[in-house]
Amino acid sequence: MLKNTVMSKLRWLSGAVLLLASAASHAVDFKTVGAAPVILYDAPSAKGGKLYVAPRGMPLEVVLSYGEWVKVRDASGEMAWTEAKGLSAKRNLVARAANLKVRASPDETASAVLLLDKGVLLEMLEQPGGNWIKVRHKDGQVGYVKTSEVWGL
Repeated sequence: MLKNTVMSKLRWLSGAVLLLASAASHAVDFKTVGAAPVILYDAPSAKGGKLYVAPRGMPLEVVLSYGEWVKVRDASGEMAWTEAKGLSAKRNLVARAANLKVRASPDETASAVLLLDKGVLLEMLEQPGGNWIKVRHKDGQVGYVKTSEVWGL
């Protein structure tokens, strides 16, 4: 009887550890506001209070999915709800600070091809490689920024 109780507790503990490990390894999911701006609400319903309108191209972190609705977080940390159909899998990033240098290559000493203000949108062209990521500005300029200098990863 004691052996069964110990085995049962061990199985429960193993399951709990696996559950925690899988939750910790869950990747953060980012989406981008699609072709049209979306309304962000305080509840998962069009009858909820309207908080603000998110412009086309704005990156949002998906925190929770609930049917046709997703709870999202913006670059300022604000959380709200929006309809999932208004979001795109395309990945955009936001400059975290003013004077962000977009460099010609993924190197601190590379020449700057563009200097950006805080809040400027960039299209993510490749998955991050170490501390750098390849991006494109809306004017077509392509270059690299440090992953720590953008939000949306």
